[in-house]
Order: sequence, then C-alpha cells, then structure tokens
Amino acid sequence: MKEEMYSYSDTVNELLARYGVKFGIYKNGTFNEQLFPFDMIPRKISKAEFDYLEKGLKQRVLALNEFIKDIYGGKKILRDNVVPEEFIYKGSGYLGQCEGVSPSKEIYTHISGIDLVQAKDGEWFILEDNLRIPSGASYPMIARDLCRRSSPSTFEKNAICDNRNYAKLLRRTMDYVNTGGHTVILSPGRYNAAYFEHSYLAEQTGAHLATGRELIVEGDHLYFKDYSGREERVGAVYRRISDEYLDPMNFNPESVIGIPHIYDIYRKGNVALLNAPGNGVADDKGIYYFVPKMIRYYLNEDPILMNAPTYLPFYPEDMQYVLEHFDDLVLKDVAEAGGYGVVFGNSMTSEAKERFIAMLKAEPRRFIAQEVIDFRDIDIYEGGEIVPRKADLRAFVLMADEPVVWRSGLTRFSRNPDSFIVNSSQGGGFKDTWVMES
Repeated sequence: MKEEMYSYSDTVNELLARYGVKFGIYKNGTFNEQLFPFDMIPRKISKAEFDYLEKGLKQRVLALNEFIKDIYGGKKILRDNVVPEEFIYKGSGYLGQCEGVSPSKEIYTHISGIDLVQAKDGEWFILEDNLRIPSGASYPMIARDLCRRSSPSTFEKNAICDNRNYAKLLRRTMDYVNTGGHTVILSPGRYNAAYFEHSYLAEQTGAHLATGRELIVEGDHLYFKDYSGREERVGAVYRRISDEYLDPMNFNPESVIGIPHIYDIYRKGNVALLNAPGNGVADDKGIYYFVPKMIRYYLNEDPILMNAPTYLPFYPEDMQYVLEHFDDLVLKDVAEAGGYGVVFGNSMTSEAKERFIAMLKAEPRRFIAQEVIDFRDIDIYEGGEIVPRKADLRAFVLMADEPVVWRSGLTRFSRNPDSFIVNSSQGGGFKDTWVMES
C-alpha cells in the first residue's frame, strides 16, 4: 500500500497547489503565501484508542464551556479560589465587554481545536486548547478527497472512518444556534492567512462567504447584501475575525474589516457568533494549567486526558522549580501562538538565559513552563526515503446539543529533524489522520 501511495505523492501535492491549498504569513510587514506540504503516509489511530481520546476531548470541551459561562456570569470558580482572580483579569483574552452576555443556547465553544501529542510510551497529553478561531480542518478534508480520487483501491482495502462528514457537523453546529436567517462565514478577505479554509468551508457547508463590507446591521438585525443589492437576514456568523477587529463600535475602533454594531445585536440575542467573543479567557496558555481543576470543579469527574506537566511562575513555588530546572524545561509566552514565543532552556546561551530569567521574574504571569515530552516520531516520506519526524494532532470538537469529536484530524509534523515545533508557520507539513473502524 505504501508503495502505491508514494507513486501519487507528487500528483496530490500538485493538485493541492492548483487548488490554492496554502497558508499565508505576515513577516516584517509583508504578506507571503506558501504551500502547506502534504505527506502521503497517514497517521493511523485505532478505534479503541480514538474512543478513549473522544471521551477525554468531550469532557474537556464541556468543562471549558462551563468555565467561560461562569467567568462572564456568576464567577463561582473565582469565589471558590480554584482559579486566582488576578490571573483572569491580567490575561489578554479576557474581555470586559462580554460580562453578562449569554450567547445563543449558552454555547461558547462551538468549534474547538485541541492539540495533543503522544509520548513514546503511548500516553496522550493535551498541549493546547484553541477556542477562539481554530483552523486546519479543511486541509485533511481536501487531502483525503484527492487521495481517494488518486487511489480508490487504498480506501477500499482499509477500513477507515470517512472524514467527509465534517461539513455536515459544522453546518449542524451553525444551524443549532442560528437565531433566524442565513448562515455566513465571515472572512477578513483574500489576504488572510487561512482564506483558503474560509472559502472551502463555505462551499462545503452551503454558507455564504462574506467580508465585513457585505454585512450590515439595520435596526436590531444583521443582513447580508449580495452583488445585486438585495438584503437577506443573517442568523448565524461563523466568524474568522479576531475579537478585537469584529466590531469597531465595541472593540478596536480602527478596525476596517469588522461590522459596526454587530456586537450590540449579539448582546440582544439576534445573531449567533461562532465562536463566542471572549473565549480567549479560556485558551490562554496560563489558564491551560487549570483545566484539570475545572473538570473536577464543574463536572465532578477526574480528567481523562492529562496536561503536559506544567508550572506557573506566577506561583512562588513554581517559580523556584522553574529556576532550579530551567535547562530541562520549555518556556512559553502565554499570549503567543503559531509556535512563536517558545524557547527551550537547554538551547539558550548563558547571556540569553540571564535575560530571559530577568524577564520571567519581572512578568511571571506572562509565561508557563513545561516538561519536555519526547513525543513519538512518525514516518514521513522525504527525498525518496522514509524518515522519522515529530508530530502533533489537532482534534476538532464541534458543539451543538452535545459535543461531537470529528473522527479525523490534522496531523502536523516538523520537517526539521531536530525540532519539536510542528506549526505551519514554522515550516511544518501535514498528513491525513486515519481513524480506523476497528
């Protein structure tokens, strides 16, 4: 089977390029687009193993949804001192404008992208919760489609869960909270890093693809204005615009890609926004530390999936541990994403280490430290040979009346044999994730 897959590797990557399967990066004020390299060797996960992951992912997303609802509502978890109040209000993801605002059906975490790694002993660890605008589902969707077309026999001979239901799950999620009217996918436009995904998901779900120029608030409702000037009411917006740029009247007044007053009608319950504004309060890397406690607090259950061992320099005892074991840890800036703001203690010069420790002591809330998990290598096909590389898995959980875990996912791998950082923005590639039916 592998030999057959290698034979059409170039064909699939050429088709991905032709279809514009790219991602964009702003660097030094310049927008650059590049291909997202696809590797033909799939990552396989057995049914039993994925069943286990599914239970843990559902549990985690339910607890995170309860946490966001509580933080912008009764704040019980703060009063009970499970999470420090100071830790919430100093985080960049907390939005005061969301206080007392309840979204449609009280769902905040409509689409969650949970990043996991598997250690060499087989145990899975959660690395990160992405609850604002998680991206990446479109890549394994289109790659699987092209692979199926290139080699139908591969999928006839292997009992693989069909991943073509993601669009159906996403549409169900959007329709469940729709307040009446059309559904749109709101994109910043052609020069956004994930524009391919915006357009692809709109096509697959039947939603309108729109920019802020095509949406207008009139009275207490949102309308989509088509090319002929006709207006249609909108009841749900899957927005791919960050909170701060969503509405210049309520957030960043300099935003030119948002929709004036959309947050006002959202507060009144006249439109659903997916994901909910303010979710950043829960996917701050510092808040990640508290998720196992949230699961016990809100669900009265023990966590099924564990965090990587993590330390908060915010706490004096953790600061002491980090300073004593600095060379054995990876340090992460809680406000950074995409593999940026990550440093390994053992890779720093003595001068850089000294500067970093001074910054750490001055801004302890800004960083977390984690044990370095030597996660499992997976095979990739490169330069005519099979070589091992580090990889993670982004699992997607969609929430309507209950959380559903997509039986697929985005496996990202490092193309650098010496790197643990797999993000596309850092030069990584991706591969399909086969969840087996038995």
